[in-house]
Amino acid sequence: MTRSPIGQAGTTERVVPARLARSWQLVSALRLGDTDVSRADSVVIDLEDAVAEPQKARAREAAVEWLASGSGWVRVNDATSDHWREDLAAVGASEGLRGVMLAKVESAEQIAGTAGLLPDGTRIVALIESARGLEAASEIARETATFRLAFGSGDFRRDTGVSDDPVALAYARSRLVVASAAAGLPGAIDGPAITDSPAALTAAALHSRTMGLTGKLTLRGDHAALINDAMSPAAAELAWARRLVDEAHDPADRDGSYLPALARARSLMALASALGVAVS
Repeated sequence: MTRSPIGQAGTTERVVPARLARSWQLVSALRLGDTDVSRADSVVIDLEDAVAEPQKARAREAAVEWLASGSGWVRVNDATSDHWREDLAAVGASEGLRGVMLAKVESAEQIAGTAGLLPDGTRIVALIESARGLEAASEIARETATFRLAFGSGDFRRDTGVSDDPVALAYARSRLVVASAAAGLPGAIDGPAITDSPAALTAAALHSRTMGLTGKLTLRGDHAALINDAMSPAAAELAWARRLVDEAHDPADRDGSYLPALARARSLMALASALGVAVS
């Protein structure tokens, strides 16, 4: 039986383009049954942190088997690891491969090297997880094969010693947002919120969006719907956008803030339409 694209199985919702995907769920290649009820915009088969060293080969086999009849993203081990080439060789030929998330990226050369081992045009999400990676974020974003940047906040904190306080991580998040925008990439993807509290998850996702990030990693399928809601245009924003567009006048009659505000309003309405969010 042919499987639906991962993250959409059993649903009738539209498939959100990866450039706009809000929720990115990481699922161990050894637990792919967990994707059947996922509401995530994109689900990533994980060959890296979610798989213990002795099980790496088995995980690759499971990913290839899934991709033979379905489609999805795959997080591969980092370019300095012993598993990097084997991961790419295993999944690269799969017709169902939507793209690759490369772990622990620290240079544009690592993206270029990964692209060279994959079919032409394969999309690569660069996962920035260290101080070196953050310092190289702009050059990584400018590399032709880079599709989006993502923030591996847990490993970044371990590498730098910063806390999980939003203020402590604001600089890193801002660097990824600016690097993405300057390179003409879709918005960056934030790290996961490790919490059992729906309120805390929603607050974290809203903070990500406030910082300019447009996606968020998650380790749990039941987090996806809350992330999607929090990272979509809110009803109040859309009401403002609709009012501004409907009342658009000759710019000569407005002050200097009018045209940027109108552009923002139109952008919000276009995003809502692409995400299937109703604009009243």
